[in-house]
Amino acid sequence: MPYWQTYYHLVWATEGRAQLIQPAVEPRLYAYIVRKAAENGVYVYAINGWYDHVHLVAAIPPSIAVANLVMRMKGASAHDLNHPPHLEGPFAWQRGYGVLTLGRQKLPEAIGYVSRQKEHHREGTPWLSLSATARKAKAPEIGASSRKACPKPSVWCEKRPFLTR
Repeated sequence: MPYWQTYYHLVWATEGRAQLIQPAVEPRLYAYIVRKAAENGVYVYAINGWYDHVHLVAAIPPSIAVANLVMRMKGASAHDLNHPPHLEGPFAWQRGYGVLTLGRQKLPEAIGYVSRQKEHHREGTPWLSLSATARKAKAPEIGASSRKACPKPSVWCEKRPFLTR
């Protein structure tokens, strides 16, 4: 069995940022996402969110593409909430997601941040490194010799870079 330590902080939002993640549906939604992650060999350290988005800290094996995993978790969880309907209207996720890679040393900080999502939103105290990264709206530079201009971001990307593509 190969050895790996790959940690990620994932974020994705409901369609149109609608406040669909209400207290009555939240336990079912989060349990389903954690179960779907486990089916894919992913260990979830923390899951939480707000009325219109979800944060997840997880260890994802290098054999799994993050984009494919997020697509599976979003699609399966929306399907679960819609069949039979567990909400008054349809549940849907917005296209795209945000992802940050984490080192082992930052894992406890990310877990704490996600675990206290509701406090952060009530108090308006975002995670500084996440907010700073979001404002940049471009990929990090690899080195001076490989600097390339970023493609012009869309208006949506400029407003919420973590919730695109």
